[in-house]
Amino acid sequence: MDATTIVLPATPVPPQRPGLPVLAAVVPVIAGIVLWLITGSLFTLCFAALGPLMLVASFFDGMRSRRREQRRRVTDADDAWERAEAERRRLHDEEHAALWRRHPDVAACLAEPPLRGHDSVDRTTSIVVARGDRPSRIRASGGDDERARAFRDRTATLPDAPIAVPLGGGVCVRGEGPVPAAIARALIAQLCLRFGPTQLSLGGELETVGVAGFPHVARRRAGFQLGVVSGAACDERADAKICLCAPGAEPPDGVTTVIDAADGVRARVRTPDGVTEATVEALSLRQTALIASDCGQRSAGESFVPDAVALAALSPAPRAGGLPAMVGRGERGDVLLDLVEDGPHAIVTGMTGTGKSELLTTWVTAMAAARTPAEVGFVLVDFKGGTAFDPLRSLPHVLAVATDLDADGARRGVTSLTAELRRREAALAAAGVRDVRDCAELGRLVIVVDEFAALLQEHPDLGSVFTDVAARGRALGMHLVLGTQRASGVIRDALAANCPLRISLRVSDPADSRLVIGSDAASELAGGPESRGLAFMRRPGDTEALPVRVALTAETDLRSIAERSAHVAAPPSPWLPPLPRMLLLHEIPGAAPGLTLGLGDDPAHQRQQPVRLAPARGLAVLGGPAAGKSAVIRLLASQDPGAVVVPADLEGAWDAVTELSRGRHGLVLCDDLDLLLTGFPPEYAQVFTSRWEAIARSEGGAVITLSRAAGSLGRLIDALPHRALLRMPSRIEHLAAGGESSDYERDRPAGRAQFDGMEMQFCWTDEPGSVRRASAPPVWRPRAETSGVITPAVIDTVERLRSTHPEHRVVEIEQAADAAGPRIIVADPEQWRSQWTLTQLVRTSGEMVVAAECAGELRQLAGVRDLPPYAHQHAGRGWVTAQGAPPRRVLIADQDIGW
Repeated sequence: MDATTIVLPATPVPPQRPGLPVLAAVVPVIAGIVLWLITGSLFTLCFAALGPLMLVASFFDGMRSRRREQRRRVTDADDAWERAEAERRRLHDEEHAALWRRHPDVAACLAEPPLRGHDSVDRTTSIVVARGDRPSRIRASGGDDERARAFRDRTATLPDAPIAVPLGGGVCVRGEGPVPAAIARALIAQLCLRFGPTQLSLGGELETVGVAGFPHVARRRAGFQLGVVSGAACDERADAKICLCAPGAEPPDGVTTVIDAADGVRARVRTPDGVTEATVEALSLRQTALIASDCGQRSAGESFVPDAVALAALSPAPRAGGLPAMVGRGERGDVLLDLVEDGPHAIVTGMTGTGKSELLTTWVTAMAAARTPAEVGFVLVDFKGGTAFDPLRSLPHVLAVATDLDADGARRGVTSLTAELRRREAALAAAGVRDVRDCAELGRLVIVVDEFAALLQEHPDLGSVFTDVAARGRALGMHLVLGTQRASGVIRDALAANCPLRISLRVSDPADSRLVIGSDAASELAGGPESRGLAFMRRPGDTEALPVRVALTAETDLRSIAERSAHVAAPPSPWLPPLPRMLLLHEIPGAAPGLTLGLGDDPAHQRQQPVRLAPARGLAVLGGPAAGKSAVIRLLASQDPGAVVVPADLEGAWDAVTELSRGRHGLVLCDDLDLLLTGFPPEYAQVFTSRWEAIARSEGGAVITLSRAAGSLGRLIDALPHRALLRMPSRIEHLAAGGESSDYERDRPAGRAQFDGMEMQFCWTDEPGSVRRASAPPVWRPRAETSGVITPAVIDTVERLRSTHPEHRVVEIEQAADAAGPRIIVADPEQWRSQWTLTQLVRTSGEMVVAAECAGELRQLAGVRDLPPYAHQHAGRGWVTAQGAPPRRVLIADQDIGW
């Protein structure tokens, strides 16, 4: 329900009459009769009398409970009606007070002088012609009885309320004798109390009515002309009129409100909405003269802020001073602000739509017009959408613009401000001076923040940085202009204490207005487009806030300043731009030892510099899918022709790592090492990892990429001197990889990494490096008179070996005794175990070939203790060993054997 709707209580419903416990009454009667029949005693019939007695008692008890419940419901309903009545009175009182504040008559204006805003008077401006009953916005719902209908009728009518009509429709007062003039004087006095002489002008028969003493008389430059006439007379210059007529006379054309005065109090008011009996105001000549005198004193020497002013229409700012700027026009002429003399820092407050961004834009433009880019630079931070400062980008004075669309860039930029403080301190120390005024090498830097509250909400830790700048910025030439919708609870006391220059546009909370300018003036400004750009300014030397109309900046103003300052070189920006999302290798300037990785961001030292991998150094790159890991391997391989890229094939990777772990080598590169490791059986994975640890400790250096830092690879990552953390799929994996929670970004671009404590963008290249390709193992060629093959696929192996080695007799183990000459005996592991004598003969004098699917038999039957080279299963691979020699990986036949 709406807050202005009163829900009425329901009419109390009589409680339902309780039923009689007939069954409970019948049971004792039956029991008494049964006992009498059994015992024959007449006394047992007394039980039968209990039934009727219980029935009667239950009836009277139910009636008593019903009456009690009825009384309770009536009492609750009465209490609810009392609450509804109290709520009606409260809401009517609030509505009544709001209406009289919005539509004051003479009595209300004298009791509380109205605020003379800068709203222009027009034909829609209201004028209170009487007080009486008018429809209320309060409504009542519920209930359908006479009491509810009467309550709804009382609620729908607001008594003693102002009856206001549009001034443009004119007012006709009809009556006998001096009564119409007294009523007209009250209407005119009401308007003169509400509006100043520059807004309202009086003309016509003013002496006749007795209102010639008001300062509004004959103000031709006023925005609205009100004519006072008698009868059907007409004032063509008037925008509206108040006419006095005799009773029964026809109102002049164009008049839409008629007041028929019966006496000095009661009148009949007729408007296009109907006829109302109401009470009217009337003033005597003496009362009118006193009110006119008061208005004259109030308007004596009064000047008014213009409705609009262009920046080009203001006087040029003087060259003297620190950062002079003409920002608008006030009651006494153009308003000059000097951020150095009046600051060194400023706070600007204002609700959405009041013109805060226009004020900041004009202020920056005015300062830029008075100073060259070498004398002042601007860093603009917009945290309310990213477009407020777009027109200022053309100024050469603007060194950087950061927005809420680039929140990480704002964080980096504010970190750069700390570095700028240190740089300026060092420059002043080197020059032997204590103030930026005495150091010609340093220009002033103005940091303008729109929506400072949003910046702190996004990055709470940045409040201390701004407080530090505010405390030390005066001597260093760094100035803050902080714009926010409200200052209370946003700007800390330590920061506000260093911001003596205060400007406030319209705010909703009087506490915000008092905090900024020391009065409620900013909260009392009327809403609407007329108050846009109207501000109250208080400098350290002002005893009270001064109203000012902010000048509007045109595109031609910015173009003129940009053309005039184009030949002056601006100082470097302290606000580093964000790292590029794509960085090509050839874009990194200069040549230095080592391999180029990318561009590192170091806002704490105001620099972005190339990051290179020193010769013979190692690097572990961790990242999720599509984070750019493979691009890092390609980047390094393209720069180092001697780099060895470990192939992704398990056999090739095993061979490459085995070879590299034994001797000297150059840079070793491996992509997705953790995924490669998961393809090996446990015993191979253990040896493979230990060999990688040997490579990492070697002089050549190694670069590996991984999806996560877990298991045995943790030692390998720790053995490498550098680590780069790319985008991870989740915050948990980011933390597990060694990152900080505050550094996690789900949408981090590909190639963006945390590298040795700094943000870095890896370079991109399309040039492929030389990748070591995995070669197929050689086809086995028997070298002994007798060779044995251990395989689970005996028949297929026999057929393939016969076609591959026609010069040998290929037989199964049962036919071995009958085979003469060079022979190849094929059997499964169980058959070889059963023919142990033959097995020993082959082991000692021949060659033993073990299929990759029978890796366990390599030790049991072939007697090999060392781990053989890794071989793919079900791909025709096997190991050959002869007379204690280490096993070699071979292809058993020319074609793969499909087992």
